[in-house]
Amino acid sequence: MTTLAVFPGQGSQKVGMGLELSNKFKSAKKVFEEVDDALSFKLSSVMFEGDEETLKLTENAQPALMATGVAVVRVIEELTGTTLDKIVSHAAGHSLGEYTALVSAGSLTIFDAARLLKIRGRAMQNAVPVGQGSMVAFLGVSIEDIEHFIALVDSSNGLVEIANDNAPGQVVVSGNLETLELLIKLARESGIRKIIRLSVSAPFHCSLMKTAAENMKIALEDVKLQEPSFPIICNVTSIPETSTQKIKNNLILQITRRVRWRETMASLSRLGISQIVEMGTGKVLTGLAKRGASELNSLNLEIAEDILQWLKLEKLL
Repeated sequence: MTTLAVFPGQGSQKVGMGLELSNKFKSAKKVFEEVDDALSFKLSSVMFEGDEETLKLTENAQPALMATGVAVVRVIEELTGTTLDKIVSHAAGHSLGEYTALVSAGSLTIFDAARLLKIRGRAMQNAVPVGQGSMVAFLGVSIEDIEHFIALVDSSNGLVEIANDNAPGQVVVSGNLETLELLIKLARESGIRKIIRLSVSAPFHCSLMKTAAENMKIALEDVKLQEPSFPIICNVTSIPETSTQKIKNNLILQITRRVRWRETMASLSRLGISQIVEMGTGKVLTGLAKRGASELNSLNLEIAEDILQWLKLEKLL
């Protein structure tokens, strides 16, 4: 069975994430210690026993989600005595999850990924003043419909752009608050009822993030990527890449452009992939896989029991 490893993005974080793996596996505990060292801050304490408001701060949530994803990878490698490239053929990550995918493929170090995600989270948070931008999810509607509504919106007071093309019938839009409200009004007048205002503090993955992209370009200049041991399917193109220069450019573009997750899921059969395994906190990507690639087997690995069952090592439970 040919496997794609996928790693979640912001929103999947929760207090207690990673604690069980840290307590049971030395390899996982080492990951959290490395992240703490990289940040000169006990992020692990916030993750394991902190408060939800502190954890969901963008600059904390992003490295925290990377840490738990990498911890799952390291536990798999500890239990199998081999590297992940012997187990999966490709990897992809939703937004910040692309950094986790690069660590899993040996392209980025944990130290560099943690530092970059701290910078990324802070830059994205500060790109737009609080209260001026947000994100809205539209359910049960095609991306073509959303593009049509966006074209009709009066954008004189700000912009709206598609941020996440997540799955058939699930599109997330970012933009200025006033313009988003106009878009919501148009959608409702057209009969769309499933509209969710997301609990985020900034409009990610749109042109309003330009200064954040500029900051990440500077940050990435000081980081040397190694060629990944398996292809990484990049968010902005939905194309597998191994070229470090293309991957680095895509990480910069990713800040202001849409996450093409629906297209990524639609491409998997052509790549010969038969299984999607979400590694890290939550089941968001597993849910999207069931909608966007329902012909493939999909599951999530978050705790020891999940990993042992997947590896057919239940006897160690």
